[in-house]
Amino acid sequence: MGKLRVGVIGLGTFGRVHMQAYSGHPDVRLAAICDLDEKRVQEIGEEYGVTACFCDYKDLLGLPELDAVSIVTPDFTHTEIVIEAVRRGKGVLVEKPLATSLEDCERIGEALCARPVPFMVDFHNRWNPGVVRTKEAVESGELGAIEMIYHRLSDTLFVPTEMLSWAGRSNVNWFLGSHCLDTLRWLLADEVVRVYTVSESRVLRRMGIDTPDYYLSVADFSRGTRAVIENCWILPDSSPSIVDYKLEVIGEKGAVYFDPTPQRLVKLTQGISCPDTYGALKVHGRHVGFAIESIRHFVDCALAGRPPMVGFEDGRAATKAVLAMLESARTGMPVNL
Repeated sequence: MGKLRVGVIGLGTFGRVHMQAYSGHPDVRLAAICDLDEKRVQEIGEEYGVTACFCDYKDLLGLPELDAVSIVTPDFTHTEIVIEAVRRGKGVLVEKPLATSLEDCERIGEALCARPVPFMVDFHNRWNPGVVRTKEAVESGELGAIEMIYHRLSDTLFVPTEMLSWAGRSNVNWFLGSHCLDTLRWLLADEVVRVYTVSESRVLRRMGIDTPDYYLSVADFSRGTRAVIENCWILPDSSPSIVDYKLEVIGEKGAVYFDPTPQRLVKLTQGISCPDTYGALKVHGRHVGFAIESIRHFVDCALAGRPPMVGFEDGRAATKAVLAMLESARTGMPVNL
């Protein structure tokens, strides 16, 4: 079996994670990269020894030797790139969300029906050790029927003000809420049937970024579980970690509490920081962590010819639920899915 020849489209913060995962995989050749920033793509190409460097994704997809691509571009740009990649017969690993409208999801689904290729949405919390252990507790029945869940995934102001140049064209529900919805769907093996969401736009709008500060949602699942979901982009930059993650699952017989942030490694120098110890880090020259493992899963599935754990329907379901939350926040009313 030969190596999987992969290209990466989008070289921002998480695009670099994809490159790290591929460059460290023995069965992958990182064959091409693409970014709108010509200087960035050339510098990263030199760093990783990639000579096929492009600023137009169609040029990258035109390489006949390419087997698959990672699409790590802003939320609202995924659809056309995914469809073009599928049309050209390339396997696709696309960052969440799959798309930001149901119409675009259906267009992607039609493309996949016309030309099936290895396809995965990168909801990498399915590889998060704490989430995996929680799912095992749910599936074993030791918690009993799951009554309620609290799920928090929030970021500091650094993310919408500095890390993402395009935050004003998206929102934290697409960026983080889609992760939460997939995690909960996977934990419960169940679907959201009703949502009620509130949001507020004050802090970021005053800073010239026209996107809500937060969304607070109540999501009802078909078998009776109720989840409270919190996603915000305005945690103080003085927080020791950019990300704040909490998961509490309460059942009739027991409960699971998962609280990985701030992480156990705390560094005190000129300030307080909590370096990543489990998401995507380098240990003895090798990139490891659950954000790396999801990408390796895609590679393994593409090489073996088996469907990845997270497919088109999972991406579509998360998009549908986020859209319902945005509609609820807009109208102030619950929305049935």
